[in-house]
Amino acid sequence: MTTTALPLLIEPEALELPLDQQLFRLVDLSKRENYLAGHLPGAVHLAPSRTAAAAPRPGLLPDTDTLQAMFGELGHHSNLHYVVYDDEGGGWAGRFIWLLDCIGHPHYSYINGGLTAWKQAGRALETMVNQAPASQPQLTLNSRHTVTADELLADFNNPERVIWDARSPEEYRGEKVLAAKGGHIPGAINFEWTAGMDPARGLRLRRDLADQIQALGITPDKKIVTHCQTHHRSGFTYLAAKVLGYPNIQAYAGSWSEWGNHPDTPVES
Repeated sequence: MTTTALPLLIEPEALELPLDQQLFRLVDLSKRENYLAGHLPGAVHLAPSRTAAAAPRPGLLPDTDTLQAMFGELGHHSNLHYVVYDDEGGGWAGRFIWLLDCIGHPHYSYINGGLTAWKQAGRALETMVNQAPASQPQLTLNSRHTVTADELLADFNNPERVIWDARSPEEYRGEKVLAAKGGHIPGAINFEWTAGMDPARGLRLRRDLADQIQALGITPDKKIVTHCQTHHRSGFTYLAAKVLGYPNIQAYAGSWSEWGNHPDTPVES
């Protein structure tokens, strides 16, 4: 199997294992206990917390040294194709794909529905802990896939931009407050991340997801900026937009942990 054979979205039934370790890296972003209980054969584990920065704004990109150490453990090289999944339907896997975009690495795939769908499909699991052959990558970061709070504020009334809020309706309305301020970014459209998953199909992306979000105004002709509280849940919405072929998707990585704690940001509820 070559990397060109793998699309962005792979159905569990379609993934042929084992993968060539020189060309592919199967990465499990599940909880550690779930990885140990049973994971895809050949998968290495990456703790989801390692994809995040430090408090108080954990949604931000980790620094270059941290990323280089992490990707070195994964045996990163320029031709490596990542195949990623998690145990929650794509939040952490989507955030990892955002990290790959931020280091300019275009070779990746997501297993639709992750571990839940894999089990539903009756595919084999293993419990052996796997490690990748280490490497020493020299990464160059870019900001093309990320929007800052200052950039949002400077371009606040842009009609060509849509803000996709992936938090719960209660957070969006300001009824559940997880920062100094409750509510949402003015004009943001709320579509909770889990609403994009189909529980009956092992947390795969809903077949009608495009229709659902386009009816709300999250359309592919716009610049889409997605966020949640810490750019974890919006990892899924970032990934989903890419899977749907949206050409211009960015993350507001600071998310509500930044916006809701900033003294000068406008809020609606």
